[in-house]
Amino acid sequence: MKASILIVDDERNTREGLESTLEDNYEVYTASNADEALRLMDSENFDVVLTDLRMAGKSGLSVVDHALALPQKPVCIMMTAYGNVETAVEAMRRGAYDFLTKPLNLEKLELVIQRAIRSRTTEKENKAMSSRLNRQFNFSRLVGESPALRSAVEKAKRVALAKTTVLLLGETGTGKELFAQLIHQSSPRAKNPFVAVHCAAIAPTLLESEIFGHEKGAFTGANERRIGRFEAANGGTLFLDEIGEIDLATQVKLLRFLETRAIERLGAQKQIQLDVRLVCATNRNLAEMVKAGTFREDLYYRLSVVALMLPPLRERRTDIPILIDHYVTYFAQENGLPKVRISASAMEALQAYSWPGNIRELRNFCENLVVMHEGVGEVTEYDLDPRFTLKLPLAPRRREEIMPETVVPVAADAEAETPEGAPPEADEPEDDLPQRFAEALEEKRRTVDSLNKARKKALSKKDNEKRLLRQALIQANGNRSAAADFLGISRRTFHRKLLEDPSIGAGLEAKRGRRSQNNAI
Repeated sequence: MKASILIVDDERNTREGLESTLEDNYEVYTASNADEALRLMDSENFDVVLTDLRMAGKSGLSVVDHALALPQKPVCIMMTAYGNVETAVEAMRRGAYDFLTKPLNLEKLELVIQRAIRSRTTEKENKAMSSRLNRQFNFSRLVGESPALRSAVEKAKRVALAKTTVLLLGETGTGKELFAQLIHQSSPRAKNPFVAVHCAAIAPTLLESEIFGHEKGAFTGANERRIGRFEAANGGTLFLDEIGEIDLATQVKLLRFLETRAIERLGAQKQIQLDVRLVCATNRNLAEMVKAGTFREDLYYRLSVVALMLPPLRERRTDIPILIDHYVTYFAQENGLPKVRISASAMEALQAYSWPGNIRELRNFCENLVVMHEGVGEVTEYDLDPRFTLKLPLAPRRREEIMPETVVPVAADAEAETPEGAPPEADEPEDDLPQRFAEALEEKRRTVDSLNKARKKALSKKDNEKRLLRQALIQANGNRSAAADFLGISRRTFHRKLLEDPSIGAGLEAKRGRRSQNNAI
């Protein structure tokens, strides 16, 4: 689509000549006076307005004033045969993009118009990005209603309007970087840069140069001047994640900035004054690090002017169903899959789980749930990974890791070691297997209070057996032979149990080929 240009000039020859020159590359409109130009601008959106300064009636400055008051502001370029410094300054002060004198150099005019259109496009993109950021990083979009979360949000809202340094504390996965972005986006600095530095991801020998920058020749390999993250964030916010990982030398320079609001690049002899708000985060206990001598006490007090503790997910249990519904809906839409339904008993088990990885772990769980349970009518507690119910290891290597010691396993390789020509192995007595499973689950249940809360009542022997068979199958990624090995029973017995109750393996056959593609949980 061609860019649109409005040419405003009371000289007919000038209007028609410019129209003839520009119409091949642009959609051109013309107006013979300011009033006609104002009417056109009220009815059409223009990318560029090219107007004469002196015209009969209203001057070109009135055209500029009207154009820049529109919701979709065009770029204004002034032209006149009476150019002087005063008129040029006045035009630029009014908001004109450039000022050209007649007779016009058409090549120069074309270059100015191209730059003007690029400038307008960039401005529109920046506004659109700013609008998206304001929508994305808005406290009202946080998911959850628990008192712990609401308390943290209210404190963050208050501190966002101030200039003070903020220290965000909390376990891994509690959303510290998100809160830092929310604080920045809700502050007067929102239109300026937000620069994040993950201190633990940068080698200690490079961190100082990365943050403060360096001059050419400051050290071996410094072949040119480098602007550091502090300078890149000037006017905005610098977020230092994992602040507890920085070495003592960098701590000294950071303390110096907090005291003087100035930095020195490595190898430089002069200070650079900056206007940067510092927001830091850590999952470590800085007070204990101060006692141990690994973190400066004066820096700790400087950083913790306002300290916000973000609650772990186990302290926000009422938010867990809301968060799961939010992420399940999101990933279903993102992947074009139907939304997974979760049974009440499964949700109770998920609420009882401690979520050591917090929001990050829950988010990954929801993505895995949507992708790996496509076509399952309803996800029950039997479909959940055992860590949510029996707290079993994620990837057991030995059957002892999934079965309690009270169960005496049958040799896993008995079938393979049968001598050639020997009669096939006899099936194990069916009456013994449920009893052994019941005893195993009873032993595990004594150490897992959350299972009692989720189930509300004791399971029957048949349910005990079904639960262990299905959980073993999940652990084995749908491999029946491996599941039998985990349980310490023969493959034939395991296969017969699946034939007797097909619901044990429901939904797991389809996962066998896809499991390796998504190891989020």
